[in-house]
Amino acid sequence: MIKLVVVFCRKAGMTLEDFGAHWQGPHARLVAALPGLRRYVQSQTLASGYRNRTPAIDGMAELWFDDTNALRVVAASPQLRAVLADEANFIDPATRREIVTEDVVIKDGPIPPDGVKNIELVLRRPDLSPEAFHRHWEVVHGPLGGAIPQVLRYVQSHTRLAAYRNGSEPDLDGVALTWFTGTAAMRDSATMPEYQVTRDDEHNFVVEPLDFVITKEREIAL
Repeated sequence: MIKLVVVFCRKAGMTLEDFGAHWQGPHARLVAALPGLRRYVQSQTLASGYRNRTPAIDGMAELWFDDTNALRVVAASPQLRAVLADEANFIDPATRREIVTEDVVIKDGPIPPDGVKNIELVLRRPDLSPEAFHRHWEVVHGPLGGAIPQVLRYVQSHTRLAAYRNGSEPDLDGVALTWFTGTAAMRDSATMPEYQVTRDDEHNFVVEPLDFVITKEREIAL
């Protein structure tokens, strides 16, 4: 199974309420009709994230497909053309970033039904090869983050190595996804010694600081 990850901000002048309503309603129905789509999750930045700053993104879409052949089929489909055309109704195209990823489950806990999901946008340190970056993130950094007690579930979505062929650079090198029972638990996690060890390791492989947003995710029925 591979996953298409798309992150974006809403178009200028659009309220958060209108953005969410269009994304959850008309756009979700278009995406759900894509051929070969196995799972579809929307994660929208919490309203509280706008109080003191402008979040890096307003939302992230995750779309699962069987394999690269399934992606080729959907890329040629009229359903995808309809999805892309509709993005102009609620997305600022200059902010849209897309990667094809493979999930690595670091901590295989349950997704809390009323919990929050933290999304970190990951860019590798430029002096590291893609292979060295992805290896460090999974093998060294992963267990450190997974040891934070308040983290219920931890998934790394690694950009596939095919994206780096011929010197190409993907929009992101991946996204880190962690789930908590709520924002209070997330704040508590930052007081843990395991958290500090995890943060201290980041300078070894990523561009700092990492952009992040706290979201609520919703799974769209197919």
